[in-house]
Amino acid sequence: MKYVHALLIFVFSCQAINAQLFTKEKVKNNPTMDKKTISWGYYFGINNFDFKFDYNENKGDVINEPGLGFNVGLAGDVRVNDYINIRLEPGLVITTRNLTYPLSFFDGIADLSENDLFREVRSTYVYLPLLFKFSTKRFNNFKPFVMGGISTALNLSSNEENPDDNSSGQFRAKEGVNFYELGIGIDFYLYWFKFTPSIRGVFALNDELIPDKDPASPWTSNITSMKTRGVFFNLTFR
Repeated sequence: MKYVHALLIFVFSCQAINAQLFTKEKVKNNPTMDKKTISWGYYFGINNFDFKFDYNENKGDVINEPGLGFNVGLAGDVRVNDYINIRLEPGLVITTRNLTYPLSFFDGIADLSENDLFREVRSTYVYLPLLFKFSTKRFNNFKPFVMGGISTALNLSSNEENPDDNSSGQFRAKEGVNFYELGIGIDFYLYWFKFTPSIRGVFALNDELIPDKDPASPWTSNITSMKTRGVFFNLTFR
């Protein structure tokens, strides 16, 4: 997946503060901030999504061209102890994926147009993740962490109920999607608030493809499963 740009942004963000992680003790900003049992903030960021396809026969691959998307939402945090937190991050995720089908999928089909080979898949997810955050001990004004969990999403742009399918130019996907997620980040304690850059991967657990009505459809008949995968780069403020 083409996640290099997002990873580089995260690395450069961390590099700016890494030099201070192993220096002598300094005055701590907001020393009691992490003692709250429940706290709220907000986040925004970018995403990069594509699909993982599995096939019945080896006729070539559907080419994914991921587009840069946008995330925004609330960040709720429940403190378990100094090193473990439970995170709830309801939000909205908007993304676009462009698919290019190989000509081999259309063998024997007459009157093939160039538009038949392309599909733009726009997705708008109402997104609800439940994450577990495992932090190191705070040093000065920084605290690295890893996180993981599960999430569910409602795709408002799925076209699941649309009676038209690819034969009419309509690509359809299932409305409900479940994911597992893994990520890393650093809490950065400023004077008035906590700033957290993080990056995490999201991987769908369920097949999202809705087959076309025609069992021999060139767009769906050779695909056994289609699962979303992607990366988030978020900035959280609390």
